[in-house]
Amino acid sequence: MCGIAGILGLGEAGRFDEGVLSSMRDTMFHRGPNGGSNWVSPDGQVGLAHRRLSIIDLSEAATQPMSNEDGRVWITFNGEIYNHAALRRDLQTAGHRFRTDHSDTEVLVHGYEEWGLDGLLRRVAGDYAFAIWDEGAQLLSLARDRIGVKPLYFRAGQEQFLFGSEIKAILAHPDVPRDVEPVAMYHYLSFLTTPAPLTMFRGIYKLPAGHAMTVDRQGVIKAWRYWDAVPGQGIVAEEVRGLSEAATEDFYVSGIRHRLEKAVERRMMSDVPFGVFLSGGVDSSTNVALMSRLMDRPVDSFTVGFKDYAHLNELEYADQVAREFKTNHHQILIDENDMVGYLDQLIHHQDEPIADWVCIPLYFVSKLTRDNGVTVIQVGEGSDEQFSGYASYMGYLKLYHQYWSPFRRYVPEPLQRMAAGAAKAAAKLKPGLALYADIIDRAARNREHFWSGATVFWDTLKRDLVNANADWSAEVPESVRNSGLLPPGYLETDTFNVISSFLGPFDEAHPGQDALTRMIYNEFKLRLPELLLMRVDKITMSESLEARVPFLDHELVEFTMDIPEAWKTRNGEAKYLLKKAVEGLIPDNIIYRKKMGFGAPMADWLRGDFGRQAEQAVLSSALLRRGHLDVGHVKQLFNDHRSGRRDTSLYLWTLFNLTSWYDYWIDRRTH
Repeated sequence: MCGIAGILGLGEAGRFDEGVLSSMRDTMFHRGPNGGSNWVSPDGQVGLAHRRLSIIDLSEAATQPMSNEDGRVWITFNGEIYNHAALRRDLQTAGHRFRTDHSDTEVLVHGYEEWGLDGLLRRVAGDYAFAIWDEGAQLLSLARDRIGVKPLYFRAGQEQFLFGSEIKAILAHPDVPRDVEPVAMYHYLSFLTTPAPLTMFRGIYKLPAGHAMTVDRQGVIKAWRYWDAVPGQGIVAEEVRGLSEAATEDFYVSGIRHRLEKAVERRMMSDVPFGVFLSGGVDSSTNVALMSRLMDRPVDSFTVGFKDYAHLNELEYADQVAREFKTNHHQILIDENDMVGYLDQLIHHQDEPIADWVCIPLYFVSKLTRDNGVTVIQVGEGSDEQFSGYASYMGYLKLYHQYWSPFRRYVPEPLQRMAAGAAKAAAKLKPGLALYADIIDRAARNREHFWSGATVFWDTLKRDLVNANADWSAEVPESVRNSGLLPPGYLETDTFNVISSFLGPFDEAHPGQDALTRMIYNEFKLRLPELLLMRVDKITMSESLEARVPFLDHELVEFTMDIPEAWKTRNGEAKYLLKKAVEGLIPDNIIYRKKMGFGAPMADWLRGDFGRQAEQAVLSSALLRRGHLDVGHVKQLFNDHRSGRRDTSLYLWTLFNLTSWYDYWIDRRTH
């Protein structure tokens, strides 16, 4: 994994100083401490930059930006192509000559020449973000991997198109202004992150997962989705039709096990030391078990826990797995002082707020890993989403089948609206009922029972927090509006537009899907790529550590998207099929113990000294003076939490991240 950046001049005024390109590149030194290089076109209007974290082919010949033989195609690339060796053989057979020994970057260059952009994207298996300049076509192409493991940001200016692996690279350009995009902030308050292509920065956008785009010398952007996590790609219906229950279960279980084994093996491709994050849960323990089968030395495993709130720790289970598979195990314990000391770095490396407090323990275990000489790490993200591993998912399914669906089907619409009004009134008297009031309100208006596995301010809660009369308008360049990337509804202060933009087309193309499949699809559009995978990318790469995600191998995802809800949650068991698939691989007590989840004691920290510091920081933020948020309601949220009236820690952490981001990046001061 590396850091990429670039500038495309638009028209005659598009020339730039290479020093600006270098400044953009070097804001991301942490993404590539092994070297930094540029390529600038002879006319001075196209520039590609690269920071290198050497993992595959450590030779100087693999330095980027890299070109084909005649210098007409240039690439800057972040990520890994796991099937590059097979693709190289195909390209050599087709007559392409390679200068490197085994660089996956060079495979992309020749693959683009041979198959074009769409053909290349159909063939590669990996995690990537790259930009290709085609001198003959005078065209810049950009792509982000299918799942969204790697980020890619851009800005479409009047004179120059800019892109980078991180927003801070774009902000390093002297002509880029800094301001908040209010409507993106509005959606952030619901999801802890901004939905692609929006970012919190006005005028800066992110390429959604599974998308590619081209930009020509006139600044015309054309974008399209080349892959989606939809049913119909992984299992041929005839393969399971007519099978007995036992045979069906065996088909699903063996299919999962085979694809997971392949995914882990693919991600062990490395010329540098690698290891695994180990929590002691099913996902990380499975990674350890499969890696240990493929290695002739002990697996390096890494665990984090808390000094001050030991009840949150899973250290005994991690220790058990480490002993079982004889790993070279490392552990770190952190407390509130460690958290507070890290906050400024957190705000810097996130670029835009990612209000998930898991970022804190994730940073410390990443630092532990890098301090022990490991450069590549395997992580367990994506398993719970595919296999319904969260208790909240099971709760949403129960809600849908037992309450939501009968309410929508049998209660007349006027009574639905009356029930919603009564619920809102009750929530005013008892704030703990606010979530239930919102659910009834959404049911009465047919606005989906599930929006995200990480939702903070539902609509009824947001109405108390935001000032509807504030200026929430967005400023979007015509080139972005016309690109096909940005649904118009995203620019309105109605966050349901984000959800309907996913599920409307999905239901039209794949009618009759069960509730869980629709929930999982929704997660692949927003929470997974823009929250969970971005927290992994931003935090691990801040320590020059590459994270790989075997559970999100696209072939495994395509297979699991064709497995119905009834099998994924068979007998009311969360993760039923995955647990069956790893029986005999990891200990049964690890498989069937109660899920704890990876978190932090933020609710407790916010009731102590840190809570007082956070309140002062939030209430003194320059963002509050812009009038978008109701200061009185913000104060009430802090009072409610401190008094124990209700747990508002997630709301407070979301606001703390937001205001800290604004003060650091927009107001340019630290808190």
